[in-house]
Amino acid sequence: MKVSVIVFPGTNCDRDTKWAFEKLGAKVEFVWHNEHDLKNPDLVVLPGGFSYGDYLRSGAIARFSPIMNEVKKFAKKGGYVLGICNGFQVLVESHLLPGALTRNDSLHFISKYHHLKVVNNNNKFLSELNVGDIVNIPIAHAEGNYKVDDDTLKKMYDSEQILLKYCDEHGNELNPNGSVDAIAGICNENKNVFGLMPHPERAMESILGGEDGIKMLKGFF
Repeated sequence: MKVSVIVFPGTNCDRDTKWAFEKLGAKVEFVWHNEHDLKNPDLVVLPGGFSYGDYLRSGAIARFSPIMNEVKKFAKKGGYVLGICNGFQVLVESHLLPGALTRNDSLHFISKYHHLKVVNNNNKFLSELNVGDIVNIPIAHAEGNYKVDDDTLKKMYDSEQILLKYCDEHGNELNPNGSVDAIAGICNENKNVFGLMPHPERAMESILGGEDGIKMLKGFF
């Protein structure tokens, strides 16, 4: 499997992401934001960080990078795209995923492990997990408060686009940032573009806190 990891000025989770996918056996290449070639990947990953310093809004400038034209073409053809944290924000700003990501209700940056419940696994990303499974994955964001209008939200539920929700260790809703319905991860209607605020690439080693990210990323293989 070949993975292309997009790097913007300010990206800081690119090496973590590369290491995580290489741990699973993938061949991984970095693609700089000014390039026009995705390098023929099976999966494109937009990693976490602070693209362009998060000026204006998180992801608002990165959406205009030349490489994003190629990401859009790749997604339109059915190619798999994963956006993690800032990558999720970039996908939303690029209109590859619905909704918006706003400032956390607390107005503070949140960095900690947090439990998530699998809502839908009828997709490649979460195919290694079962509906109702609870995983413990780090979060690290200031603008992870997911918002979407009621009509779109209903359509997303009907299309099984709501993938992950924040919860406690027992599966009860526990919302760290104010996201509507405690949503932590979604996909597009065609189920080939995925976005989530938590960082599965940081949950790959028990010595670092847990391995729950392995099954999540392994779904793409």
